[in-house]
Amino acid sequence: MDLWAVSLLQHHDTPPFANHQDLYNVIDSIPYGNIAWQSFTLQYNGEQPIVNAQPWMDSAYDVWFRDPQEIVKNMLKNPDFKEEFDFVPYRKFDGNDDRVFGDFMSGDWPWQQAVCFQSVFDGPS
Repeated sequence: MDLWAVSLLQHHDTPPFANHQDLYNVIDSIPYGNIAWQSFTLQYNGEQPIVNAQPWMDSAYDVWFRDPQEIVKNMLKNPDFKEEFDFVPYRKFDGNDDRVFGDFMSGDWPWQQAVCFQSVFDGPS
C-alpha cells in the first residue's frame, strides 16, 4: 500500500485504501462475496543444502483463498454484469483485417479450447 501511495504522489492523488486492513474490509463487505475462506499450509519438502540452507525452506506458510468456481458463479449472478460478459469465444477484425483483442474471450486460448474444425462426418481422429 505504501508503494502504491508513493506512485500516486506525483499525481497529487491517494490510493483507494488506507492500508491492508481497509482493503480486506472492502473485500469482505462485497455483497456477492458470501464465500467462505479456506486455507492450507504449504511447506518446502525438497532437498536442502547441507550448509547455508535458506530459512524459508524450514518455514510453513498459510495460504488463504476463496473457491474460484463459487466466485465466478457469484459474478455471473451479479446484475451489474448483465450483458457485460462474452460467454463464447470470438474473433474480431478491424477494417484492415487486423485482429482486435477486447477481452479474455477474444483471445487465442479460449478460441482453441472451444472451436473444433473437424467435420462431424469425418468420424473420430
